[in-house]
Amino acid sequence: MGIFRRAAVGIAVLFALTAAPAAAKPPVNAFAALPAIRSPGFSPDGKHFAAIQELNGRPVVGVYTVESDAPPIAIPSDDWVIWGFRWVSNDRLVLMAGKGTRMPEGRGLWTLNRSVSIAVDGSDAVLLFGNNDGLQYNSSSAYVADLALDDPAHIYMPLYNESGGDDFALDLFQVDVTTGHAKRFARGSRNTRDWIMDGHGNTVARIDETLTPLVHHLLVPEGSGWSEVAAGKVIEDGGVNVAGLSEDGTAIIRGAEAKGRYVLTRLDLATHKETLAYGHPSFDVAGPILDEWTGRVIGAWLETAEGAAAYFDPARQKQYAALQRAFPGLSVVELSADVARTRVMVATESPRQPVTYYYVDRTTRTATEIASAYPGLTADDLGEMTPYDYKARDGLAIPAFLTLPPGKTPKNLPVIVMPHGGPDAHDSLGFDWWAQFLANRGYAVLQPNFRGSTGYGRAFSEAGRQQWGLKVQDDITDGVMKMIADGIADPKRICIVGASFGGYAALAGAAFTPDLYACAVSVAGVSDLPDMIKYERRMYGSDSGRVSFWISRIGSPSDDSERLRATSPARHAANFKAPVLLLHPVLDTTVPIAQSEEMLDALEDAGKPVSLVKLEGDDHYLQLGSTRLQMLSELEKFLEANIGH
Repeated sequence: MGIFRRAAVGIAVLFALTAAPAAAKPPVNAFAALPAIRSPGFSPDGKHFAAIQELNGRPVVGVYTVESDAPPIAIPSDDWVIWGFRWVSNDRLVLMAGKGTRMPEGRGLWTLNRSVSIAVDGSDAVLLFGNNDGLQYNSSSAYVADLALDDPAHIYMPLYNESGGDDFALDLFQVDVTTGHAKRFARGSRNTRDWIMDGHGNTVARIDETLTPLVHHLLVPEGSGWSEVAAGKVIEDGGVNVAGLSEDGTAIIRGAEAKGRYVLTRLDLATHKETLAYGHPSFDVAGPILDEWTGRVIGAWLETAEGAAAYFDPARQKQYAALQRAFPGLSVVELSADVARTRVMVATESPRQPVTYYYVDRTTRTATEIASAYPGLTADDLGEMTPYDYKARDGLAIPAFLTLPPGKTPKNLPVIVMPHGGPDAHDSLGFDWWAQFLANRGYAVLQPNFRGSTGYGRAFSEAGRQQWGLKVQDDITDGVMKMIADGIADPKRICIVGASFGGYAALAGAAFTPDLYACAVSVAGVSDLPDMIKYERRMYGSDSGRVSFWISRIGSPSDDSERLRATSPARHAANFKAPVLLLHPVLDTTVPIAQSEEMLDALEDAGKPVSLVKLEGDDHYLQLGSTRLQMLSELEKFLEANIGH
């Protein structure tokens, strides 16, 4: 397939930014460049580590020999974008990459994700599933169900496979990482959606899906067939929420709700009884902590402001506490360790310190800094980020964060309100390259976790459903009004800026509170809700999980058509008063660029000031340095012209 090629480079090339002195005002690219390093991970024996890094504005994988001066190997792609990797043995990695492509019959863009196995020295690249005709029908072959380190030549991966006629089934395959050849290991049904394995190449369970309503079923082997042990409605409950196998292998760990908080439960495989595995009285469980080699659940991530880990094993929790003491005042995450857990990769972060990676040797009790993700930035370049919680007009408490421009008194400042994407997501206390860029340029940045955001319990999350442009937008507006009342914001210099759902919120702010904002910026934002659902139906089918998700979040085009039209900014262009900047990646398959084009046409027809900048060659997630640079540069010019000083 020719996705990957080998290139040997020196460490000075991969970390070229480390040599650049910090300027009084960092250039745009100091913020816009892809992280110099991210997602570092050890090989099973700890003799090597790999990381995704930036080279010439594109992500590559750098492979390093631990405790050696040998230059790393950089593994770039051609026109594919590398987004992940997994060590599958001491000698080989599997790299994952994506590429936007046109679908047949004019259905639009499709993102292909493929996996390639490659030797530790960057040679011998093979496409996984290269011998399988079904690969051409799959948008993704990039999910590893089990590494099974007992057998370093093979891994286990699901793939949709022809099962007769026009039907496809999600079968489980054993894949040879040296040849790329795959053979079926377990047969799924047309309803199968996932497989759960034990870390040693054995199937423990599978998840099937039925429609109307959309329900996930957890099945375990029984005799020659399968037996259902749990079920969950996808939209209401998130499905069966399987996190993985317990560390002792006797139970399946699932996500659930208890007393308004998200917790982990333990479903015993022998008795099928379910008990609490872990919960916290004050914080939601954000997700499971998985052993990277077995996939088993070893702890829980908590939704604190900075994030926190709770390991089930007291010895591991003690090691985590030691890391916290070693890096006071910073958020600390253990990212990777060798199988023996003597060599550990640690990430530290704070709002004024971009993610910095350390190699921790537990035998010598030493920590060695590897690199910063943003080496061109210093603490002096970055603003203080603090909680800025407030009450919405109906009394609901809205968590929020405020980043102030460095060296500025928080009075009468130009303000950017920046609602997050998702909307099933949340902002947290940590380094944010986009918010910090704006703060560095002199703007106060408000990031509200409006109702519908995750991390604050089920009731808070569900309160945002079908409230796009309504109560969700009121929450954002109320945060702006508090900043005005507190004297932080200059009421004549407020701009609303966001991406994805945040882009929708930016357009909704300009459409439905037109006197509040001096400008609006939407990056890959939705502008017309009925048309967005039409797009999802055309791409994925009317009964797909994606369409069900959209209907649960915004409403049904048939039952809620009047409300959807009333909350679609593109249908209310006449309301706009502020100038609008639209930026949209051309290869976006999450929110098609047609959404921004429709907004452009509507505003131009209404005689409103608007411009659209197309970001060539990139997708919804801005994975290229060139498009991030273009986005921030256009944003800086637009803000300076409309609310600058």
